[in-house]
Formats: sequence, structure tokens, C-alpha cells
Amino acid sequence: MAELPFATDAIAPRLLAWYSKQGRALPWRQTRDPYRIWLSEIMLQQTTVAAVIGYYQRFLENFPSVEHLAAAPQEAVIDLWAGLGYYARARNLHAAAKMLVEEFGGEFPQTVTELQQLPGVGRSTAGAISALAFERHAPILDGNVRRILCRLFALQQPPRSSAAEKQLWHWAELLTPVADVHDYTQAIMDLGATVCLPRKPLCEDCPLSELCQAREFGLEQQLPLKQKSKPVPIRHEAALLLEKQGKYLVRRRPASGLLGGLWEFPTVSIADGEMAEQKVRLLMSDFAVSGDLRPLGNITHIYSHFRLELQLFQLSIDDFPQVAEAENDWCAAEELSQLALHGAHKKALEKLQGSGE
Repeated sequence: MAELPFATDAIAPRLLAWYSKQGRALPWRQTRDPYRIWLSEIMLQQTTVAAVIGYYQRFLENFPSVEHLAAAPQEAVIDLWAGLGYYARARNLHAAAKMLVEEFGGEFPQTVTELQQLPGVGRSTAGAISALAFERHAPILDGNVRRILCRLFALQQPPRSSAAEKQLWHWAELLTPVADVHDYTQAIMDLGATVCLPRKPLCEDCPLSELCQAREFGLEQQLPLKQKSKPVPIRHEAALLLEKQGKYLVRRRPASGLLGGLWEFPTVSIADGEMAEQKVRLLMSDFAVSGDLRPLGNITHIYSHFRLELQLFQLSIDDFPQVAEAENDWCAAEELSQLALHGAHKKALEKLQGSGE
């Protein structure tokens, strides 16, 4: 491991003094309840504070304890999560709540090792829960902390490489104090969120600027090094917006897998060389309906690992000759607006409403 360019104990006092004056007032900072801290940490994974606050408050209103969350149907959890993205987090949250109740008697474990047994809880999230709820010496390495350490030590390696990962955890461990670990953890997260920004860091406002190696060498704009981007795969699908007496047929996706538990209009995949309208007509035959399809245009939506190109077709019928399966439902337009549709199908609804239907 590389030598430290400054004393190990030089960081925490500066951060703590800054945090006492500049720390953010956030809803989950008024408690040491591990349930509330865990909930906030899961929600904050790859999501901004501004987006999380409303969801956090609504979740607590509906599920005020881990027991309430464990007892809820998974569908209710996913519906409440709708719009926050990365839906595996909601499924893991529910699974972890059940595990906490069934295997831990509703009590949160306190160590990083034990917390990592919970679905959806990795090393950094476990460290945050352990430090914030139980004041244990547990380092974290979320995106904000990773960026701070890359600049602080002028690490000139891609920050997600295996060598960088090992080095960053080593530094995080060394810099995390034994005392005041709760406030230190909040402080270093706040520093990354408000000062050590991805673009145009506010170095003049940083309590660590005198020690920052990136600033000393004029590398604060170049670090962290960017990862090499991979080509984004493209998926092609077509959706049938089937209308009967002012209501549209929608179905819930399987609970596991991509976008699990969310709602969508009936959809088919389109392979290379296939015609979207022909595939949609096959879907119509599955429902035993016929009629003139009306093209409504295309939707493009970016998910975390792929881009979806979705073609839309609308069909109005007078009667539905077969009983819809249990996961299907008929909803009026105003009901669809309240439904947990996933991103591309929210755009499909907007296009449908804009078409005057």
C-alpha cells in the first residue's frame, strides 16, 4: 500500500469541525434507529437525497417498523417504491425485513459481517448502518467517499479497478476514527455531496484542501479517472395498448428479475428481422381479440444496463372474450397515472394521453 502523504489523524478533526457548521439537516439524521438508517441507506444507493426524502417519509408512514415492512405484501412495497428506480432494492428491502424478523427477532445485527448477510446490503452500506446506528468503527466507501479519497491521495487508477478498490478500502479504514464515527461518517458523505463534487469541486470551501494531493498537483478536475464506457445494449419491444370501454389492459411483471413487480402494457420482444406489428398481432391472438391496430409511435428509455426502443400500438375493442389472467387488470387513464408503471411504459401512457385517447 502507498504511504500516506499526511498523518492519519489529520483528516477527522478537520471534517468534524466543518460538519458541525455545514452538515445537512436530513430526516434520517434525527435518529439512531437502525431501521430508519437502513431504510435511508438503501434508498440513497445511486439516488439523490432530493429524490429520496419524499419516499423515505411515505415508507415510514406505511411501514413504521421492520415488522410492518416484513408483514406487507411484496407488491405493496414495490408499488410504494415506484418511480425511485433500481427496483431490486425494493425486493431486497422486503426480503431483508423478513430475514430480520424471522432470523434476528426483529433486531438489527451490529457488525459489518452480520449486516452483510441481509439481502441488498454490501460492505459500504453495512459500514454506514454499523457506524451511524451503533457508533462502531466501520469505514464506508460509497460514491462520494470514493471520489474524495481518489482526489485526497491523487489516485491515478480507474476507481473501480480491483487494485484501486483494495487501496481505497485501506485508506477508508485508516482515516475512519474510533471516536465520533457517527459524525465522521455523515461528514465525509456530506463533503462529497456538497463540496467535493464530480464536476467543478468547490476546493476553496473544502476543509481538506490543504492536504489534498489532487489540488496540490492541479489534478482536481481530472480525478477520479473515468472508467472506460462499454457499449450500451439495445432491446426492441412492442406494446399493445388494448382499450375497452375507456379502460386499458395492464399486467404486473413477475416478482423476480428485471423490473420485477412493476406494471406495464402487454409487451412482446422484437428480434432482428421481425416486424413489430406482426408480433403484436400474435399477442392479440393470445388474447383472442382482433381489429385495426393504430400505431402510436416509438418510445426510447434508458435503464441502468440497456436502452429500450419500444413501439406502441393501440387497439380498441367492444368486448373481451376471455377472462384476463390473475396478474392482468383493466384500468382507466386516471388509475394508470397512479399505477406503478416502469419508466418506458410511463412514457407510453403520456404518449397515449397526448394522442387524445
